[in-house]
Amino acid sequence: MNSGVGVNRRGRSAIVVIGIGAEMRGDDGLGPAAADLLTEQLDPDEGVEVITLDGEPTRLIEEWRGRDLVVVIDAVRRGGVGGALHRIEFDDVIGVDRGPSASSHHGGLAEAVALGEILERLPHELVVHGIEPVDMSTGSDLSPEVRSALPRLVDAVIAEVRR
Repeated sequence: MNSGVGVNRRGRSAIVVIGIGAEMRGDDGLGPAAADLLTEQLDPDEGVEVITLDGEPTRLIEEWRGRDLVVVIDAVRRGGVGGALHRIEFDDVIGVDRGPSASSHHGGLAEAVALGEILERLPHELVVHGIEPVDMSTGSDLSPEVRSALPRLVDAVIAEVRR
């Protein structure tokens, strides 16, 4: 458990986990599904806020502004096998490919990082945990590969926020 981490000077949790994606878009629903599991498994006294967003850059920037640690959970295409786990540190976020955006603004994490740098609204630390998607079609549920990898991803995120 993080010692000394709780609420920052803005009255917000110092750590936020953001599940990005759209339910009912196949594996793009990974972020919200993981956020639901994390809400059940993390103790509220740990000082970790868990939310879901659609990935629109300005919403991301607003949520991570002033945070010590931001952990983003998303379906991430890195050319691997479906269901493979990925951990991406801040310096590599610009190269993340989410595939077709769930946002009507066609923004994304890389755009949010670039804009956050310009506006000086980046968190102290940003890490992405993701799973290689298989199917992101509208109206479908998580693929079996992503569903089976979800518990390992949740464990990795819990370890990340407790380190």
